[in-house]
Amino acid sequence: LVHEIPTLDHCWPGSTMLVTKADLNFTQLIKAGREGVFYKAKMMRGTCKGHSLVTCKISKEDVTPKHVQTEVCIMRKLAYHKNILQLLEWNTTEEPFMMIMEYVSYGTLRSFVQTHQENLSNDPELQSLFTIASYHITLAMEHLRSKMVVHCDLALRNILVSRFPWEIKLAEFGLARDLTCMRSRRSTRKKKHRRVPLRWYPPEYFRNNYYSFKGDVWAFGIVLWEMQTFGSLPYPDLDMSEQVVYHICAGHRNTGPESCRPEILQIMKDCWMDPYTARPSFSDLVRILEKVIENDSDYVDVETQTLLGMSAD
Repeated sequence: LVHEIPTLDHCWPGSTMLVTKADLNFTQLIKAGREGVFYKAKMMRGTCKGHSLVTCKISKEDVTPKHVQTEVCIMRKLAYHKNILQLLEWNTTEEPFMMIMEYVSYGTLRSFVQTHQENLSNDPELQSLFTIASYHITLAMEHLRSKMVVHCDLALRNILVSRFPWEIKLAEFGLARDLTCMRSRRSTRKKKHRRVPLRWYPPEYFRNNYYSFKGDVWAFGIVLWEMQTFGSLPYPDLDMSEQVVYHICAGHRNTGPESCRPEILQIMKDCWMDPYTARPSFSDLVRILEKVIENDSDYVDVETQTLLGMSAD
């Protein structure tokens, strides 16, 4: 079945509010990505859909307005989800092209675990906290799957923190693909000239230029490893891209740290199965992590049961 690529007009109506750089006071760098830079910013006049503090992504000079429009289209398709960074407004009319999103308090999950490593390491409930954060990431990814969107850039640096570990937001959809707009509903054969995060990519991508939902599952396994190692670079002993690709295709994997709980180690191994058809789905992962959290709650004192945002009955 061949699907025609819809025009952008079919994806979303034009923005009603043209936000420019002059409308914002940039107060803090959150992260610098391949295609744009994220800032904490304050609206100079009024609010943006009720938000005075926002997250602003400013595209780099070589990024085209069409590319930004595609990212906006995907974010609008995803609509509201508690674990996905909410898009408020955008500007692809004049440079610098930008996207205005909801504000998050603590920046990226990678910088959060790196900055708070000492305190987290001394917390006896660390593994439970990491499990809760992981659960919220799988909820976001399950939502993407339901919308036929592959993220293609799932990494700790692209997850933002409002309140650890309960309020975790998936961000950065610059490489994401809407599979309903492509010839194959199940996969995307990535363009070879595009830069991709090799250390987070699965072996089938390097062998066949193939990336599916199960590629995002592989990347989720890397995210778990990053979290457990407080933001370390995957395959830390390998410096060259060619070495990383060979290492992955030869069946070598990141070694889980000894402090990691066995349930999470097993999930990592399952996410890194080859062939990709042997990997779990994100719905499977949601169920597995729910069960782990449920077991933890039998032993952990959680005041007013705020663990999953539920009231105590």
